[in-house]
Amino acid sequence: MTQPYKIPQSVLVVIHTRELDVLLIERADRAGFWQSVTGSKDTLDELPSETAKREVAEETGIQIDGVAITLRDWHYSNTYEIYPTWRHRYAPGVTHNIEHVFSLQVPSTNIPIRLSPREHVQFAWLPYQEASKRCFSVSNAEAILRLPNFVQR
Repeated sequence: MTQPYKIPQSVLVVIHTRELDVLLIERADRAGFWQSVTGSKDTLDELPSETAKREVAEETGIQIDGVAITLRDWHYSNTYEIYPTWRHRYAPGVTHNIEHVFSLQVPSTNIPIRLSPREHVQFAWLPYQEASKRCFSVSNAEAILRLPNFVQR
């Protein structure tokens, strides 16, 4: 059953190629706010890896079930303060979120991307250092800079 409020546990999924090109998507509700795939758990018992797979499919159309696509759990999380403009989505008194970090290596930038127009308006593939600079979220930018440690060569 879906919760009435957002659960303050989410995922961040950095989608990238072996060459370290990173997919960023621009939020529909905030022009100029670029990010990797993110999203909150739908239920308390949903595993972060399940959340990651669901959010990637919802936000990009990429299905994580092929051998050429590898979802990697970094076994790392960030705790951050929820922006005041988005706190109304959470239960009263909730001010912080735990974000579990994953990466998803895809074969190339030619993989079809199908955005959810309700959430995102455009996407771009950028070299990882440039992608890091474009992110509005500090934790997202830092995760992208750590990406070379998680690429399968």
